[in-house]
Amino acid sequence: MHRQIRALLGAGHEITYVAPFTDCNVTPDPRIRAVDVPRAAGRRRWHALKAARGALKRGLVGADLLIVHDIELLFRLPRRRPVTVWDVHEDTAAALETKAYLPERLRRALPALVHRVETRAERRLHLILAEESYRERFTGSHPVVPNTAYVPRRRPTPPGRDRVVYVGHLSAARGAVELVELARRLLPHGIRLDLVGAADPGIRPILRDAQRQGVLDWYGYVPNQHALRMAEGAVAGLSLLHDVPNYRRSMPTKVVEYMSRGVPVVTTPLPTAAALVERAGCGVVVPFGDVAAAARAVLALRDDPAGAAAMGARGHAEALARYNWPDHAGEFVGRLEEWAGKPVTSGLEIGLLEAWHAI
Repeated sequence: MHRQIRALLGAGHEITYVAPFTDCNVTPDPRIRAVDVPRAAGRRRWHALKAARGALKRGLVGADLLIVHDIELLFRLPRRRPVTVWDVHEDTAAALETKAYLPERLRRALPALVHRVETRAERRLHLILAEESYRERFTGSHPVVPNTAYVPRRRPTPPGRDRVVYVGHLSAARGAVELVELARRLLPHGIRLDLVGAADPGIRPILRDAQRQGVLDWYGYVPNQHALRMAEGAVAGLSLLHDVPNYRRSMPTKVVEYMSRGVPVVTTPLPTAAALVERAGCGVVVPFGDVAAAARAVLALRDDPAGAAAMGARGHAEALARYNWPDHAGEFVGRLEEWAGKPVTSGLEIGLLEAWHAI
């Protein structure tokens, strides 16, 4: 919504967006045609999957192009559809390891199916990849449209001294348990933790208990542009992701987003994130699962306002120079406009939880 659809609207295209607006408590942008669908969560996904096909049939009337996300719904799109693009935003087979709601036997069996679906999709659809590393999963050459951010050109708000922030979905693999423990350790030092994002069902009770105890503030899902405003002025932006295959070779979007707002980053040593933070000099890398090290990093930033401000400024400059979405938007829009002029490839039924199309 905040990158791709915004770019297409700016280019004069009309957009229909199929997404779980009600379940996410989001008011659709008045410039788009919104089609509401249920949100898939945990094992309770069939109702959302069933609703997706009907919603897309309604939304696709008159469309020139459809772009879809989420491989789990690559079996729900109508056969009669316009040119279709699969926007690949994660290493799906690797991501299965983090799906706690799946039985272990199913998690072991599904990667082979995922690879077959990816191979079939590559033959029948256009693909856009969010990471260079995703190229290895496919035989053809596909454009890479990275997960970047809108970077304000104004000088960012200097880091404050009394709160840290996490922006993004909350799960065990994304470090939710460590974040709660970090909040407990920082509270006696006068630093609170703001968690901004939806959470997996198994994590919600832990977050609710911590919030009731006054340990942290959990705001739930907040639209991206508002969430990033909330991050401004924090001592640090946290990215305590675990060392799992789905994260190992990807750039956590939250790292770039913290940088875009001049917030120093505290990250675990995932190779891409650590390399960026160290190269730009915009944060601190801490060991996986080491809450004590994360607490020391935050306190050091709090106690060195000038150093923290310099880190935030360097991160902002790096994000503006290399990760500013408007610098990539023209190529993205041009590619879709090119594809929309080609005949649709038939034969593969696909679907998604979240979809939109340009008319």
